[in-house]
Amino acid sequence: MSRVHTLANGVRVVADPVPGFQTLALTVTAGRGARAESEGEAGWSHLLEHMVFKGAGERTARDIVEAIEAQGGSINAATGYERTSFQVRSLAGGLRLGMEVIADMLLRPTLDAADLAQEVGVIAQEIADAADTPDDFVFEMAQAAAYEAQPLGRPVLGTQSSIGSATPALLEAWRAQIYAPDALVVSAAGAVDEAELVELAERLFGGAVGVSPPGLAPATFIGGRAAETRRLEQAHLVLYLPGVGAVDPDYFAARLFAEALGGGMSSRLFQEARERLGLAYAIDAFVEAYQDAGLVGVYAGCAAKDAARLADVVAAETLGLAAAIGEAELARAKAQLKASLFMGRESLAARAEQAAAQLLVFERLLTPEEIAAAIDAVRTDDIARVARRLLEPAKSAPAVLGPARALPAADRFHRAMFG
Repeated sequence: MSRVHTLANGVRVVADPVPGFQTLALTVTAGRGARAESEGEAGWSHLLEHMVFKGAGERTARDIVEAIEAQGGSINAATGYERTSFQVRSLAGGLRLGMEVIADMLLRPTLDAADLAQEVGVIAQEIADAADTPDDFVFEMAQAAAYEAQPLGRPVLGTQSSIGSATPALLEAWRAQIYAPDALVVSAAGAVDEAELVELAERLFGGAVGVSPPGLAPATFIGGRAAETRRLEQAHLVLYLPGVGAVDPDYFAARLFAEALGGGMSSRLFQEARERLGLAYAIDAFVEAYQDAGLVGVYAGCAAKDAARLADVVAAETLGLAAAIGEAELARAKAQLKASLFMGRESLAARAEQAAAQLLVFERLLTPEEIAAAIDAVRTDDIARVARRLLEPAKSAPAVLGPARALPAADRFHRAMFG
């Protein structure tokens, strides 16, 4: 059973021992990310994540990875809009080293000027690579349309200009804000001794000082169309509607709406667009949920000549589902959603990450039984209510990337949805 401990400086610790495992997963997650950045700071959270791997404490960049890998482990990190996390996977007995390395990285990074100049160049290549990857870049286009002129509308990677303006001193000040102890969660699952975990957290993180910056400005779904011509074989479509936040009472209803719409092979979009009409090889509906806002989206890849018709089909199926969902269809969506959530818990890394995220979002842990009960409690009228919330603003953020022939699909989707 998972247990939460809180250190005097606000750092929270989640111990999740899982009997029978010979490995463990450790994650240290900060409840801040790209959404906390101003326009001039865009990409700094991701840049800092890169920089702490270049050297921390007494370890060089090579020392960091060699120390972890010498014990059969691996280390990684990820920056999102609202969280930055550092993960270590290791054999049983690797907890102390993993904690020591991550503590140094978060609290005592070297932040050398020469390393910074080099890493800015590396991330510039990463930015270029994202722009060259159509099924990544189309999501950036849609995100920018959905949240125009807001932090959620900017790429997590930032721009070459914004990351180029960072200095070691500015990054150190940024580190003190986003890795402040009151925003940190240390979470470990698997072959973990709870007493050892808490003792290590107290020794390594208990002396951290600082307070995270004030709360984030509310996000507002603006909506708008984005279309760009590329010489590609396929057209890529991302079609967004305004959703709900992670703490919203309608969160699971929104998840089930997306599941029924395009979450699996029995979903409406897969059966209509893929199986019956053959308009798209890949089509999927999903939810992106932030603290106070969210998106319900559809991604599809199709031939350019089929893009406009596919946009019509997505709109028709969305409106049809909003009008009525059958009991059997809802039951299937519930089973699929519960399966995906609970299968994910069989991964130690997912367990540790989920626990950290839950503490940061809900200020407590959610039990699997509680989640299952919340999903099972959703009724057909709840689906109808959340559908009205998606549609009543009459806003959308469709993005199309590909041959010129496909670009009208963006306007076509909005007109088919709202006239």
